[in-house]
Amino acid sequence: MRQRLRRHIVLVGMMGAGKTALGSELARRVHVPFTDSDVEIETAAAMSISEIFARDGEAFFRDREAQVIARILRESPRVISTGGGAWMQDRNRAAIKAAGLSVWLACDLETLWHRVRQRSTRPLLQTPDPRGTLARLLAERDPTYALAELTFPARSGDSVDAATTRLLDAIRAADPDLVTETP
Repeated sequence: MRQRLRRHIVLVGMMGAGKTALGSELARRVHVPFTDSDVEIETAAAMSISEIFARDGEAFFRDREAQVIARILRESPRVISTGGGAWMQDRNRAAIKAAGLSVWLACDLETLWHRVRQRSTRPLLQTPDPRGTLARLLAERDPTYALAELTFPARSGDSVDAATTRLLDAIRAADPDLVTETP
């Protein structure tokens, strides 16, 4: 028996929440493609997100991000990881709601900071106080992330395997018909 998706599973949340790691494993388990919207943006632009931010600014990036997400959502059902700010835009939330199940990977500040502090590829954290910036972004964004159809809380010490098992169980509980078995 193989599994298939009836619609997309779209992971949203802060940078460092585990969207790419869990999304990749989830897609593998349900036998569908995994697409990272940030990777798609970088491929289309032939430059990194940091370079796009530096050259064209955040507003330009957000417009390109919305275009890429809309294109991905027109493709066959898959697991999609979105950038941390993607869910903040009304147009992205509406497009995701129309085409898939939104899942917020909810993560506390300490876990996020532990995961992102050594990475220089986070343009929004290129500030004199990156931890403070992360805390501010988390406080600003959490109420909007909470609009996702499913909230999946991170657990400290969970392996990717264990977290993915919990996530798949939570998705099946939230939408029993989303992942189906096929011969």
